[in-house]
Amino acid sequence: MTTVTRPIHFAIKGRYKRAIVGEEPAPTPEGRIPRVARLMALAIRFDKLLVDGVISDISELARLSHVTQPRMTQIMNLLHLAPDIQEEILFLPVTIDGRDPIHERMLRGLTLVQSWGVQRRLWRQLLGRGRVKA
Repeated sequence: MTTVTRPIHFAIKGRYKRAIVGEEPAPTPEGRIPRVARLMALAIRFDKLLVDGVISDISELARLSHVTQPRMTQIMNLLHLAPDIQEEILFLPVTIDGRDPIHERMLRGLTLVQSWGVQRRLWRQLLGRGRVKA
């Protein structure tokens, strides 16, 4: 007689409990990714789709994403930020409780500024007001 010993754990998904063979998965981190970070990632992905020719224009992208064309423009305007600001947005700390300290509406004025140096100065001021550590 052969005995096989394997680690097993039980996962509850919906109303059902099922056994899963293997190591227990790593615990999910607390908190959530800030919405503006997800929007920044989407803007980068959408830009790649436009550059590669998969999507013809922003109107088609808006239609496929089920948002209005002006909203898609607001999301895509995040690409006008300085690259280091974009990176900081992507790596904003997770939000544990309550509202996100920085949101897209706060960045709209920043995207209109053409000078990256001025953008950086305004970004630092915004971080101070939102009490976010970059």
